[in-house]
Amino acid sequence: MTVPAVLAGALALAPLVYLALRAAEVDLATLDRLLLRPRTLDQLVNTVSLTMGVLALSTLLALPLAWLVTRTDIRHPRLVTWLAATPLAIPGYVMAHSLLGLGGYGGLLDQFFGLSVARPRGLLGATLALTLYTYPYLFLNLRTALLGLDDSLAEAAQSLGYSRTRVALRVILPQLRPALLSGWLIISLYVLGDFGVVALMRFETFSFAIYNQYVSAYDRSFGAWLALAVVLLAVIILMTEGWLMNRRRLARVGSGTTRKARLVRLGCLAPLAWAFICVALGSALLLPVLSLVGWLALTPPAAALLSQVRESFLHSASLAVPAALIAAVWAVPLAALSTRMPGRFGKVIIRMVHLGYAVPPVALALAFVMFSIRNASWLYQTHLIVVIAYVVAYQALAIGPVRSGLLQISTRIEEAAQALGRSRLAAFTQTTLPLLRGNILASAALVVMVTMKELPLTFMLAPTGTNTLSMRVFSRTSEGFLAEAAPFAAAIVLFSSLFVGLLIAYEGKGSSRGT
Repeated sequence: MTVPAVLAGALALAPLVYLALRAAEVDLATLDRLLLRPRTLDQLVNTVSLTMGVLALSTLLALPLAWLVTRTDIRHPRLVTWLAATPLAIPGYVMAHSLLGLGGYGGLLDQFFGLSVARPRGLLGATLALTLYTYPYLFLNLRTALLGLDDSLAEAAQSLGYSRTRVALRVILPQLRPALLSGWLIISLYVLGDFGVVALMRFETFSFAIYNQYVSAYDRSFGAWLALAVVLLAVIILMTEGWLMNRRRLARVGSGTTRKARLVRLGCLAPLAWAFICVALGSALLLPVLSLVGWLALTPPAAALLSQVRESFLHSASLAVPAALIAAVWAVPLAALSTRMPGRFGKVIIRMVHLGYAVPPVALALAFVMFSIRNASWLYQTHLIVVIAYVVAYQALAIGPVRSGLLQISTRIEEAAQALGRSRLAAFTQTTLPLLRGNILASAALVVMVTMKELPLTFMLAPTGTNTLSMRVFSRTSEGFLAEAAPFAAAIVLFSSLFVGLLIAYEGKGSSRGT
């Protein structure tokens, strides 16, 4: 178990080490001239501004939605929850395609209603597209936290004379801090690593600058410095989240049982609540769906284009499925190391693996590009390097379901097998491993869903002639062929919706309210 776990940790750490070695090749004079130039500072400001804007707008959407479906008597909370989580099936670059397709000459509004509006570009367009895709991460975290709140705390505060506003600010909101920080962390890391949206919106962040360095092949050592800058921002976010999480204990210390919340009656405010839900979900879900339907109706895809969609789907699957199987199988020794062998060594290995997930994909892709060109030319632009990069980037996702399964399986069955003469490895593989079959399949399905939509790693690493669904959407949208991009975007949305629906359906079995 230890050997494959150590290999996984080393593989996750290797790209960062290589980036540092390549960055060290730049002399100090050149580094000073490039890093301190106004354009680099503008890219830093743009990156931070975009991240903060997406976090703020996501919170304004996710927090009221989570409160409405868990703490009020609003009708059909299950339906609202499903619809609020479904935008996870619509990647950011598809959201960007939908927003760009509305305006401009020949856009949907122009063709259907004769309205010519400016296409959203720059900071505004990137913020809208990324928010509408990422806010469900925060919504699901907040919803789970609100369902688990003990209502007796709020009642105790009210008995001490606190108003409802003070209860919300002083009692409920602090209890939501872990969920807020967790959701903000996921969203921040995604925004830092995204280049599809910022490239389509023509907004120059660090990720977009790294992509330009890769395309131009002008100075990839400087690109390594930009990649390390993005990694540094990710590390700062991770450290800040960990510091804030450890500053306060929120566990219940008194006796008694947790009391369910009494639902707030909306009364005459119900129409206002539904108006907010319609605006939020209409922007995040109905807008891209209607946009895709509109393009498909205006320009029905020909047989040749549908054949390309099928071919691109197979290309995506040929990369995603092997990576998912490797990640799911590799998750078993990693999860076993963290549960069956508790200690500092296991924690260090797991953190190294999670580091691969925390590294923005565009920086990870640049590291693999530079390594393969200089040290392993036989690996450059092959399917193998794409699969390896997928495993490094998303191995951490595969660990979760397997680790949860191991925590629910008693070690006594392994001890009984050892008492009958089996070795530790034989006891594990013959007793515990068969019980993990469902968890391993869940890990593989989760990685497949994510990698089928992956853009930066695929675009920068895939061999010439490979055209996945995400690559087709990005290339056609960036060239202005919005109608041709629509069938590929629709295929991604349909495929991802299946997995998101299964996820929400499974999660909904654990709760009867708000699901």
